[in-house]
Amino acid sequence: MHLDVLDLRNFYYRTQLGRVAQRAIRDQVVRLWPPQSGETVVGFGFAVPLLRPYLSEARRVIGLMPGPQGVMPWPAGMENVSVLCEDTAWPLPTGLVDRLVLMHGLETSENPSAVLDESSRVLGPGGRALFIVPNRSGLWARRDVTPFGFGRPYSVAQLEAQLKRHGFTPERSCSVLFAPPSATRFWLRSADFWEGFGRRMPWLAGGVLMVEASKQVYAPTQGGLRAAVKKPLRVLEGVGKGSPEPAMNRE
Repeated sequence: MHLDVLDLRNFYYRTQLGRVAQRAIRDQVVRLWPPQSGETVVGFGFAVPLLRPYLSEARRVIGLMPGPQGVMPWPAGMENVSVLCEDTAWPLPTGLVDRLVLMHGLETSENPSAVLDESSRVLGPGGRALFIVPNRSGLWARRDVTPFGFGRPYSVAQLEAQLKRHGFTPERSCSVLFAPPSATRFWLRSADFWEGFGRRMPWLAGGVLMVEASKQVYAPTQGGLRAAVKKPLRVLEGVGKGSPEPAMNRE
């Protein structure tokens, strides 16, 4: 079940632990996808804390928030770009999106297949999607003091298998949030150190997984059969043509 938008807002914008998590995840997103001009960037779930770096460069930025979660205006002090929608029907044209980010949208949905179907539908040719989910091997999925302690946690293999079933090709994966989900001053102050340490040690289990995927695009096929017949039958040859007159016997 989707979390309440007020709880998500309070965690990411009004707690120190939430701001630490927001910064770590957003910085990794920007490393993977540096802002580029002319792109359409969309977030689903509660991905708006990650989209601010794209506001100045992208052609358009849209924050889709599922109905059971609720919606809040975003960004603060600017024209609102957040929209309330259903998991099964996103108010976007097919093939519009260049970059799609999902956070707190897949693992908490009661219909994850519909979310992935809509993700594939709105993603345009050459577009990329980034799925951000709780890591089932990490500490953040084991404590409900953060939003990552709710919903279905994933392993990389589980998430990639689910993406492939819905027409995605996983391209690369990584993890973030290597510090414990603790609000004590020591862990908060040392969070940047642990993030840097974790990126240098790929065998460490971060609290959150990121899998980047592209949409499979199949080459168009031509209809009909194009089989070459090596020895064609000649039964019908000569149909419609006059037959030569028989030679007269000369006596």
